[in-house]
Amino acid sequence: MKRKKKKKSKWWLIPVIIFFLLCFYIAGMYWWQQQQEEKAKFAMYPGYGIQLPLGYQVHGIDVSFYQDFIYWPAVKKMQEQDVKISFAFIKATEGLSNTDKQFKRNWQLAKQAGIPRGAYHFFIATKDGKAQANNFIKNINLERGDLPPVLDIEQLYGVAPQLMRQRITEWLQIVEKTYHVKPIIYSNADFYSRYLGDAFNAYPLWVAHYFESDRPRVTRDWLFWQHSSNGKVNGITAHVDFNVFNGDTAQFKEILLP
Repeated sequence: MKRKKKKKSKWWLIPVIIFFLLCFYIAGMYWWQQQQEEKAKFAMYPGYGIQLPLGYQVHGIDVSFYQDFIYWPAVKKMQEQDVKISFAFIKATEGLSNTDKQFKRNWQLAKQAGIPRGAYHFFIATKDGKAQANNFIKNINLERGDLPPVLDIEQLYGVAPQLMRQRITEWLQIVEKTYHVKPIIYSNADFYSRYLGDAFNAYPLWVAHYFESDRPRVTRDWLFWQHSSNGKVNGITAHVDFNVFNGDTAQFKEILLP
């Protein structure tokens, strides 16, 4: 009686298929990234697309993954009359563990383009302040010529204001101790006056207040003013936030890290 031949197992094909699928995926992602970068290179505008406030010497932008791939050399070269992009705040981290997916690329290429850069953390009020500070610190290596670190505070998320302020204080103290510079607080004018107020007047303020012609309506000193979210900049395909520094070029250099 003849023995039946055992069918050879084809399980070895599975890792081979997975390997080729992975290669196809990586090649596809690389192609897509190249396409997005090419698109950014050719994003050119006749002007910034917004009315800029008068009387300010130092203008800049802030970006995150919402701006997708940015061609930083074009950002650096753009100039309309006497206005050019003199700084960029870049989203770095959020909450306990998130990192902006474009941060590393933006952080490196902004510096290569010669644009002073700053990193900001998007604060989640329901999360521990110390843990959020550690998330920022482990991802950010600040260097000479960088802007001070920034804490972006925009929402309560249902947390009691007193608890939120306690967590904010923890973040600020840990980050200041780490980098030996006072962090900047970012918030919109209404939220700051309602929930932060005098408790954080010792920290520099970057305030968002749109539809104002000459200055933000806040009762305390401010360092930066985000005056629009609809700007256009060469090298960026999406709209971008615009800011001004409350001082001249010499004063701006003084706030950069030594």
